[in-house]
Amino acid sequence: MAELEFLEEWIPEQMTPGTLFVLEKPGTMGEGSNPYWAVLACPVCGCVGLITRGQFSGLQTVICGGQNCSAEYTLEDYGVRYHQPN
Repeated sequence: MAELEFLEEWIPEQMTPGTLFVLEKPGTMGEGSNPYWAVLACPVCGCVGLITRGQFSGLQTVICGGQNCSAEYTLEDYGVRYHQPN
């Protein structure tokens, strides 16, 4: 299990692998039942993407959207639990 690093304010240059920034008004964008909640830099490759409330709370798996990365993981207890490939 790897730890997450939290940013207090949005500074894109400080988004390194495993960095999380909670949106200023989470829940105002995206699908109504599962809106975007935070920005996460993939802990494997550093690709930055939005995650939903379900992913942020650990109810749904995060899959990296990077071109050369397909990491799958779940956020739990301020950390990252990686899923093993089948």
